[in-house]
Amino acid sequence: MAGLLSNFRNTVIVSVILALIVAGAFGKAHGFDAVFGQAVLRWLHVFFGILWIGLLYYFNFVQIRIMPAIPAELKPAVSKYIAPEALFWFRWAALLTVVIGLLLAGARSPTYLSETLSFGFAGGYGPADRGFSLMGLGMWLGIIMMINVWGFIWPNQKRALGLVPADDATKAKSARIAMLFSRTNLLLSIPMLVSMTMYQSLFG
Repeated sequence: MAGLLSNFRNTVIVSVILALIVAGAFGKAHGFDAVFGQAVLRWLHVFFGILWIGLLYYFNFVQIRIMPAIPAELKPAVSKYIAPEALFWFRWAALLTVVIGLLLAGARSPTYLSETLSFGFAGGYGPADRGFSLMGLGMWLGIIMMINVWGFIWPNQKRALGLVPADDATKAKSARIAMLFSRTNLLLSIPMLVSMTMYQSLFG
C-alpha cells in the first residue's frame, strides 16, 4: 500500500478505477439512462471544480500571501517548479469545469440551458423564473472566472514566471496583473459557490 500511495500517478489511477466501480454500481441500481448520464457529468463537473477552486484558494490563501516572506534564494523553487505545475492543473480544470457544466445544463434540457444563461428571460420572465436567475448568476460568474484564467491570469503568469521572454519591468507588471485577476476570481468565487450550491438544494 505504501508503494501505491507514494506514486501520484498510480494513486490517481486506482482512485479513478474505484470511482468508476462506484459509478457503475449507481448505474446498475438506477439504470444507465439519460439521468445517469447527467449524474456522471455532475460528478466530473464537481471534481474539476474542486481542483480549480482549490488551486485558486491555494494561490490566494497561501502562495501570493507568503511569497514576499520567502528568502530570495528560495523563490526560484516556487516560480520555476511549483507555480508552473499548479497553473497547468489550474487553467485546464477551469476550462473543463465550465465546459462540463454547460454540457450538464444542456443535458438537463436545452430549455434549462437557455433559461439559466438568460437569467430566466428566455421565453418571458415570471415568478417561477427566479431560480433560473439565481443559477444563471453562478454560471456567468464561473464563465467570467474561466475567461479571467485564460485571458489574463495565464498570459501574465507566463511572463511573470519567465516562461516566455520578458524584461524585468514587464515581469513585475505582469505579476501584478495576474495577482489582481486572481484576487478578482477569489472575490467572485464565494458568491458563485453560494449560487451553485443553494440552487441545487432549494430548486434542484
